[in-house]
Amino acid sequence: MKQRFLEYLQQHSISTQTKILLAVSGGLDSMVMLHLFHELKFTVAVAHANFKLRGAESDGDELFVQDWCKNHQVIFYTTPFETKNYATAHGLSIQMAARELRYQWFNELIVSHQFQFVATAHHLNDSLETALLNLARGSGLEGLIGIPSLSGNRFRPLMFATRREIENYAAENDIVWREDSSNQTDAYQRNLIRHKIIPELQKINPALEQSFTAMIAKLKNDAEILNDDVQQWRLRYVEAGNTIKIQKAGLLHTTDASRLWRTIRRYGFNREQTEAIMMAAPGQPGKVFYSSTHCLAVDREVLLITELTEKLPFVSVPLVSGKHKLGLFEMEIEVPVLPQITRELTIAVLDLEKLAPTLIWRVWQAGDSFVPLGMSQHKKVSDFLIDEKVPVTLKSGVTVLESNGEIVWIVGYRIDDRYKLTKITRQAARFQVIQS
Repeated sequence: MKQRFLEYLQQHSISTQTKILLAVSGGLDSMVMLHLFHELKFTVAVAHANFKLRGAESDGDELFVQDWCKNHQVIFYTTPFETKNYATAHGLSIQMAARELRYQWFNELIVSHQFQFVATAHHLNDSLETALLNLARGSGLEGLIGIPSLSGNRFRPLMFATRREIENYAAENDIVWREDSSNQTDAYQRNLIRHKIIPELQKINPALEQSFTAMIAKLKNDAEILNDDVQQWRLRYVEAGNTIKIQKAGLLHTTDASRLWRTIRRYGFNREQTEAIMMAAPGQPGKVFYSSTHCLAVDREVLLITELTEKLPFVSVPLVSGKHKLGLFEMEIEVPVLPQITRELTIAVLDLEKLAPTLIWRVWQAGDSFVPLGMSQHKKVSDFLIDEKVPVTLKSGVTVLESNGEIVWIVGYRIDDRYKLTKITRQAARFQVIQS
């Protein structure tokens, strides 16, 4: 096993000079991982998270790992977490709260001590359990592949090994570990799959782990082909920027939401939302969808995705008469009105035919630009505000009105020259903003 472990590390370009943080709970898997790294003289340190969930048992795990590291001259880090309080405050399960807490802490250690990876002791059976759990939840292709060996700075160096192989190695090398009592209960879904489902599947196929390994290889090849297809689709139909634009032409002649979902899931939209967006795209301009971090608006020719700001939320503004609020401000819209130029800074009268059926009203962001009235070239909003001598204390509250990803009005300051009234303007839209 030691030789296979070394070969697996070499396959992932990890050498004895690679600085690795080991996540060690004190259980069988993590203690075997620690033993292997130490025996092969890799550059490692240990991080132990005490989630304070099992009272004296949790504290005993911490002391056990700390003593091992002290006896073997391995750097040791530990920290206690109020996991139950965190879960309650953030509306999470205990398992998800513990996951968030430990990875936040791991990332802090990686940055402060310049580790290249954090290694966890997930193995082949963990990956199989994850795949079965995802299958039960109706997961897509990636969910059936299980746990990746390497993702970002997270490395799983035991992914080649089965649980039985790890147990045998521990017995052969007299490795001592701490048993987590929660592993014996079927209250958790993963344990139910481990104790009940997999033994039944092994009656059908005694070589279940080997078959699963072969399946992963096939699915990874299929996933690569699919990802190449999606990448080509993105190059053709998706335009990046502060506002992501997805051409609706790329959604025609198909009811399959796969390409769109694989594009917008990075912005927090789930599969169900994606299918609803597919249904809305052909004939519901103005429809708006929200994830926890982004807003997607269906426009005439494109889908517009903008990031939600922490300062003030985005407001979707349908191009119809009405009122809308954003923070301390209220915007009144009149549509249509006769074209009539105004010099009032709090009022913008724009060419109606040039505007999208749904606008976005939001706080300005770094990188925003527009064509100020009277000019022919783009100018950064940040430079415009400097030229206008807007006080620093007021800059963060400046908002913009956006159509099809283009700023049409720096609210209260200047309209965009491309949307001004001209001699051929037939109808206009009037926007007035007041502080409420």
